[in-house]
Amino acid sequence: MAAQEAGEQAPCGAMGLEELLALPATVNVTTAGRAFGIGRDKAYELIRSGRFPVRTLPLGGTIRVPTTELWKILGVDVPG
Repeated sequence: MAAQEAGEQAPCGAMGLEELLALPATVNVTTAGRAFGIGRDKAYELIRSGRFPVRTLPLGGTIRVPTTELWKILGVDVPG
């Protein structure tokens, strides 16, 4: 799945490029799932089975996802 082009409308519930670029350094599983166009339950299912498309960071009782890895797999060119 590629990131939405500038000016293109994102599918309902999915993130557009502007929203992807505005994410903090790490995000929760629900937000990461939205970036991939999947729901929370499916995202956790993929994490449990070891098939989530990017590395996850277990921190205490929560799981975080590095935003840079989301951008990379989605093909987002980060302005720098």
